[in-house]
Amino acid sequence: MKAVSTTHGRSARGWRLMLAASLACSLAAFAATAPAHDMGAMHGMAHDSPAPLTTATPPVFVASSAKPFSTLNDDAMAVMDYGMQHAPMNGQPDHDFVSMMLPHHQGAVDMARAVLLYSQDPEIRNLALGIVAEQQNEIQVMQAWLKRHGYPSSAP
Repeated sequence: MKAVSTTHGRSARGWRLMLAASLACSLAAFAATAPAHDMGAMHGMAHDSPAPLTTATPPVFVASSAKPFSTLNDDAMAVMDYGMQHAPMNGQPDHDFVSMMLPHHQGAVDMARAVLLYSQDPEIRNLALGIVAEQQNEIQVMQAWLKRHGYPSSAP
């Protein structure tokens, strides 16, 4: 894959990596000063990902061996980050926890599906299969909890 040249000879990937590193440092400084119990402070924080922080339409994860594993992993992170950034928060700890965990768990499922396309290691494949099964079960539990408590059941 040829790097796209941008100003001053830096590649687009280089700019994204520099932006991600800057974001990671900013988030670390913010996290160090935010109260540990404040879920609202965590809302909108992205993982160190090359995906942009705002996207016009939600990204979609598609597990396909047509993409290299690293791209699939980046895609899964972008979808998870978007879901966590846009999770509905209302200040109720139980609701906000579940709201943030839904896209987080779906991200784990997506990453596990990505590694299943490429890994030949039986231990890793077994781990990934277990993650898919357990995280999907927990997603259903969280969606049922939201429904029982009168909240919209957001799909990850």
